Amino acid sequence: MPLRNDIRAWGWPARLLHWASAGVILFLLGLGFYMTQWITDMYAQFDLIQIHKSWGFVAFALVVLRLLWRATHPAPPPVPGTPAWQRLASEGAHWALYVLMVAMPLSGWLMASASSLQDSYGIKNMVFGLFALPDPFQPGDRGLEKIFGAIHFYCAWAMIAILAAHAGAALQHHFLKRDDVLRRMTWPRRG
Repeated sequence: MPLRNDIRAWGWPARLLHWASAGVILFLLGLGFYMTQWITDMYAQFDLIQIHKSWGFVAFALVVLRLLWRATHPAPPPVPGTPAWQRLASEGAHWALYVLMVAMPLSGWLMASASSLQDSYGIKNMVFGLFALPDPFQPGDRGLEKIFGAIHFYCAWAMIAILAAHAGAALQHHFLKRDDVLRRMTWPRRG
């Protein structure tokens, strides 16, 4: 498995970052839905929010690493025979995912920072109990909390829609077109 991206496939660091990001994002989307739609006990919800914040920080760190890797290592060229509209759709979807992978944790952090509850109860934006994220809104601002909450909410739905299209396209390439699009991000053919 190559270290660097080449003409046949993504290098192993790109693959590792891709699948780690996918796992963390799917976990966060599921946890976010669960804690806001199914949990009504305030104390149980608080604990889940702290977990969500911590893994949101991990998601942000992963996207920063992915963007650095992408900036320093060119992507493999499209699979031969890919129509121009599919190349444009793929590139657009990937950049939309990058924007959402940045917007989601930032809007979540800003929403939590703007919460008046944070200042009223002395709650810090802790990451796994190890360190606190800075708080740019002291005291909290309910208006900003609602704005960032709405951004976080709509970005989550946009993320779900684009991820579904992204996964669907990868599976369509693998099972119907039988080309190497998915294999380039998993285990490429040798030779």
